[in-house]
Amino acid sequence: MEVIGWILIVLFFIIGFVGLVYPIIPAVLFIFGGFVIYGLFFDFSDLPWWFWLIQTLFVILLFGADALANAFGVKKFGGSKAGLWGSTIGLIIGPFVIPIAGILVGPFLGAIIAELIFNRSTLKQSIRSGIGSVVGFITSVFTKGIIQIVMVALFFFLV
Repeated sequence: MEVIGWILIVLFFIIGFVGLVYPIIPAVLFIFGGFVIYGLFFDFSDLPWWFWLIQTLFVILLFGADALANAFGVKKFGGSKAGLWGSTIGLIIGPFVIPIAGILVGPFLGAIIAELIFNRSTLKQSIRSGIGSVVGFITSVFTKGIIQIVMVALFFFLV
């Protein structure tokens, strides 16, 4: 039973890190789920109350960081709300239309198309918005990756 528990925990952690680049996967919830699986298979008392408090704060931070990084990237490069929505839709659809490359191409094209259609922006400004969405996405992935590494490291330190 221990082996099954650890396999599930590690599997949830792996899915959590895959979720960094596939936004359809709620990455941080899988990391948190790995902690819950540990408690169910082994013992919740190995993880003190402050561990759960810190992890819950990290979960909240990660949800907020995801939205803020994308918005910051688009806004910093002169994009509008339309560009932000376009990049978000492109981020969700992109990996399904163009596997692997769609992760970056999707938000880029989504922001450009939204800026051109809804804001009647120039092509140059629309491309800047698209670049901002990619910068925001990469920043978000990097930031979330570091926080998730800290979450998992804290878990293994206590266990």
